[in-house]
Amino acid sequence: MYSSNLTGFVLAVASSAFIGSSFIIKKKGLQKAGASGARASGGGYAYLLEPLWWVGMVTMIVGEISNFVAYVYAPAVLVTPLGALSIIVSAILAHFMLNEKIQRMGMLGCLLCIVGSTIIVLHAPEERSITSVEEIWELAIQPAFLLYTASVVAVALTLIFYCAPRYGQTNIMVYIGICSIIGSLTVVSIKAIGIAIKLTLEGTNQAVYFQTWIFAMVAVTCIITQLNYLNMALDIFNTAVVSPIYYAMFTSFTILASAIMFQDYSGQSASSIASELCGFITVLSGTAVLHSTRESDPPPITDLYTPLSPKVSWYIPSNGEVWKQKDEDGSFPSFVTILRPDYFK
Repeated sequence: MYSSNLTGFVLAVASSAFIGSSFIIKKKGLQKAGASGARASGGGYAYLLEPLWWVGMVTMIVGEISNFVAYVYAPAVLVTPLGALSIIVSAILAHFMLNEKIQRMGMLGCLLCIVGSTIIVLHAPEERSITSVEEIWELAIQPAFLLYTASVVAVALTLIFYCAPRYGQTNIMVYIGICSIIGSLTVVSIKAIGIAIKLTLEGTNQAVYFQTWIFAMVAVTCIITQLNYLNMALDIFNTAVVSPIYYAMFTSFTILASAIMFQDYSGQSASSIASELCGFITVLSGTAVLHSTRESDPPPITDLYTPLSPKVSWYIPSNGEVWKQKDEDGSFPSFVTILRPDYFK
């Protein structure tokens, strides 16, 4: 058991390094793509043609694969909190590569996130032994987890179709909220697939069960949704703020989903549960501190006065002679009076 958890720990640390780096690389790609095409925050997909964004995407995939394997060897309540390391990686890289300065209180916020995650890891419960995908399916269709899944879907649809069009550009919690709650379903599905692959490699073929393919479809759908809205969040808001908020919310919902589905805390003592609660409070406090010290990104430049069609302006120079000039023309007189064309009718 110790060796298995150690393997999961190492893989989780490597995953955090890759994922933290991918935030910065992807944002650099989004910035380059946004300079020559429609921004991701405006529904554009010009970043798909930007090689730098794909480098970040490959880096994230490597990190997610490491994370995927880590979930096979260690419980979610151990692997997920270690994602706090990606906050430090992304914050440091953003400081040097994106000029997103971190203030001293921001550093304290990162430290609080790490301390809280450490407390969670030290008091994490042991994972229950799973021997087949069918056993995971039985856990997934228990009433408590079905209620959680229905709540996640309802909240996600509300955020996507109601809140995102109205508040997505100004409220960081909208896009990050979508990624986080959907991500909790991603993790339990990925864990089910990982266990299926592990059991298959050990000689018990799990591909013959339809439950394996349902978990796979859920995982793919959730991952695509997460990436889409994470790109939007990165395109609008400061990376040093997106990373810790996403981490805090994603970790909270993932541990909640895992606790409901796998009943991780059924054998835990009150002191261990209280310690983990303190860990969560510490992480959330760190997120709040870092958020309060953020440097606001400049809003996308939108020219509200750009005419929809060529416009003709009438001018009267100092000699009183009436003449006209298109806006696209070069210089303007030193002193002019702008009049409507119907003035001369």
